[in-house]
Amino acid sequence: MENIIRKLRDSYPTFQFVQGTACCWSPRTQQITYVLHNTQPAIFSVLHEVGHALLGHITYASDIELLKKEIAAWDQAVEIAQGFDIIIDTDHIQNCLDTYRDWLHKRSICPSCHTKSIQADEHTYRCFNCGHAWHVTNARLCRPYRRSMQAQKSA
Repeated sequence: MENIIRKLRDSYPTFQFVQGTACCWSPRTQQITYVLHNTQPAIFSVLHEVGHALLGHITYASDIELLKKEIAAWDQAVEIAQGFDIIIDTDHIQNCLDTYRDWLHKRSICPSCHTKSIQADEHTYRCFNCGHAWHVTNARLCRPYRRSMQAQKSA
């Protein structure tokens, strides 16, 4: 991993590479945090975060936009990897994307009638079947809570 990080620092001097406990991209600090494990998943993850950085990903306005950005970052990671003679396993990519797909699916299920629904705005889903609306958190790494707006109004 240290060799890969050294090559990434040389190739992308505008970004800071910082060792940490989880891989992530911070557009505010222009830092890519990586985990110092010499495993393929760890290498794939840091390349994915470089993909976010190169694509200028800052924020997202909807869940589907987040999924699109994740797909784009993986596509970019595959291109970066080719320059380092690394092949990112497509099953690994799909498994990572499945976590986002599963998260999005759970958030989109109407708590009233259990119909898959659409996102109305950044924090609200609305069921096109029964008209029920519910709030969701913007946190991606937590349980997909769905707080009913009707229950909120009656409280």
